[in-house]
Amino acid sequence: MLTYILRRLLLWVPSVLLVMLAVYALAFYGAGDPIKLIFLRAPGDVAYDPVKIEAIRDQAGLNRPFLVQFASYVGNLVQGNFGNSLTSGRSVWAMIKAAAPVSFTLGVTAILLTAVIAIPLGMVAGLKQNSRTDYVILGTAVALWAIPAYVAGPLLMVLLLMVLPGEAVPYGWGGLFSVKLILPLIVLSFQPIALILRQTRAAVIEVMTEDYVRTARAKGVPELVVALRHILRPVLTPVVTQLGLIMITIVNGAMFVELVFGLPGLGRLTVSALTNSDFPVILAITFIGSFLVMASNLLVDLLYPLLDPRASDVKGGR
Repeated sequence: MLTYILRRLLLWVPSVLLVMLAVYALAFYGAGDPIKLIFLRAPGDVAYDPVKIEAIRDQAGLNRPFLVQFASYVGNLVQGNFGNSLTSGRSVWAMIKAAAPVSFTLGVTAILLTAVIAIPLGMVAGLKQNSRTDYVILGTAVALWAIPAYVAGPLLMVLLLMVLPGEAVPYGWGGLFSVKLILPLIVLSFQPIALILRQTRAAVIEVMTEDYVRTARAKGVPELVVALRHILRPVLTPVVTQLGLIMITIVNGAMFVELVFGLPGLGRLTVSALTNSDFPVILAITFIGSFLVMASNLLVDLLYPLLDPRASDVKGGR
């Protein structure tokens, strides 16, 4: 068990470095000159003064070779320094620290909501395969999967504005236990719930064909006990894998949800940074998003031996 965890951690470190290198290379070669892009949006003839542009690039350290800039960036990251915003001059870390709790609360709550709703419904659908209940649950999951967050959010907001007074429409951030969080959570959870529900149903149908399940039923074990003791645990292994993978869907959907519902999180900060070509902020948010996805996958790998002790032996090469 300990050897398995150490191996996963050792493999994770170079993966993080590769992601950092890829993110920085995309920003360095693909985003264009951020200083020039900022000045092109400025009024007057400032954008056409190459001397001023070059002086600011030199001050920001953007005229150095790629590897030198990347090494400097990694060194600053190790010290917890994400640099300063090119447009406001504020510390990028301060900007992220103010926005991250909102996105973190929204994302974690969405994952918990997904698990609480999708796993029981998927179990019921699988246990009642090809019944009317199964068709209703599966049909609902397919309908939810067809509605992405960037469509559901604006449509829901327009509908609420049509039927409710303007001040009654939930908008902005009021904390974890605020009613304002309900609609963003629902919109953000549409596709994850559909994905986990279908995965759970498929896993239940597969596990029910196993000999130990048929033996338990033949012995007269109550159906609830069979479902919870003999079916649920092996079903959780692939489902937990999908819960780790939907972090990508949560991160992508949060950008649109935060814009539509006025949440001051990382998604809204990302749109602002992209609009203003704020190079350090874009880099920091992209790296944090990649880190969260990789960390969730690492957590899934570490949970495997707890759900199925055989996983540590198989993946450990023994």
